[in-house]
Amino acid sequence: MKTFSKLAMALALSTGAAGVALAPPAIAQKKSKEDTGPKMSPDALKAAQTAQTALAAKDTATAEPAVVQLETVAKTDDDKYFAAALRYNLEQIKIQNARAANPNAPVDETGLAKPMEALLASAKTPAAEKGKLAYQRGLLAYNGKQFPTAIQFFTQARELGYTDSNLGLQIAQAKVGGGDVPGGLADLQTTVQQMNTSGQKAPEDVYRYGIARSNAAKLPQTMTWLQDYVTAYPTPKNWRDVVVTYGLSSNSIAKLDDNQKIDLFRLLRQTKALADQNDYLEYADDVQRRGLPAEAAAVIKEGQAAGKIPAGNTLAKALLTEATRAAAAEGSLAPLKTRANAAANGKLAAGTADAYLGQDNFTEAAALYRVALQKGGVDADEVNTHLGIALAKSGDKAGAKAAFDAVKTAPRSGIASLWMAYLNAPMA
Repeated sequence: MKTFSKLAMALALSTGAAGVALAPPAIAQKKSKEDTGPKMSPDALKAAQTAQTALAAKDTATAEPAVVQLETVAKTDDDKYFAAALRYNLEQIKIQNARAANPNAPVDETGLAKPMEALLASAKTPAAEKGKLAYQRGLLAYNGKQFPTAIQFFTQARELGYTDSNLGLQIAQAKVGGGDVPGGLADLQTTVQQMNTSGQKAPEDVYRYGIARSNAAKLPQTMTWLQDYVTAYPTPKNWRDVVVTYGLSSNSIAKLDDNQKIDLFRLLRQTKALADQNDYLEYADDVQRRGLPAEAAAVIKEGQAAGKIPAGNTLAKALLTEATRAAAAEGSLAPLKTRANAAANGKLAAGTADAYLGQDNFTEAAALYRVALQKGGVDADEVNTHLGIALAKSGDKAGAKAAFDAVKTAPRSGIASLWMAYLNAPMA
């Protein structure tokens, strides 16, 4: 038996970003008394020497038959270890060459799988390197859409102590890709919570992935993903994406009537997420038809001031003219307030409170919403939604949260939960 030097063994065990990366070692030709390194059979040693020299020169044409020869004659554990390590190095160089030749073409990386698994199984591979090898093998399987295999090796990597920050996310995504969408997304939510608790904020793409996958599978957790996303990343664009996903598109999660959509438009207005003239005009038209001219006029003016509604937009001009006329004709709400407080049920109180809300008189609106709830005869979920909005806009976060918590039935419960997310988001 002949022996590789200790230097050769150390070089063969070194790993780069993608796994084992071999440098041309000095191979001992004679065994010394001090050399206690790996022992190789003569035929294996000869093939390994040829392979390593060729690989150091990136000469894959010479390395390939030498590695095949080594794999053929390997007998001892050391022989088999070096056969796997050199095969892996050879496959890496092939991949590098293929990418250099055509950067835009897909590259077949499946040749890495067998030597990686052999290195993982070998007692000669240091335990400190096995975790990374298992992780890389999991990535190879994931990229090849072999999701059960990916889960197997990702899990092995974690058990071996590998601590890549993306490992939990990748296990969860592999479960989803393999068909276990509820289980994978539950794991993903747990991982996101752990990341956020530790101070390492989960990436924005993770939330979008959770929303898309959960929504596609029609899971109830979609609502939680929407809330968590805008709580973590409360930008106007994200608010609009979330609100539209929930209830303002043809394929939205909830099918809302115009009155319910108004409360989502109000949320977009509150988060400065009304995007363009279409948003402003639809919102204004909806509240105008609902009998809330003051709110319609305010929305049109805001859109014009923000430059979102062009100065020459004839529809906006007509809406503003009609809303201004109707608001003036509406006059004082004080007589309606008096009648509402004396009424047998809460319908007039709720309607008058809506008018006050449209005028941004949140104190009067909140008081009459409470009267409406006390008297009864109203849609409690709708009234509590509007009470929560009035309190949120007035700055009473605690009161608003209590009102939104009282909304129990879909789809208004979803609307209330998005307003709750607004209250919980940093910008609120």
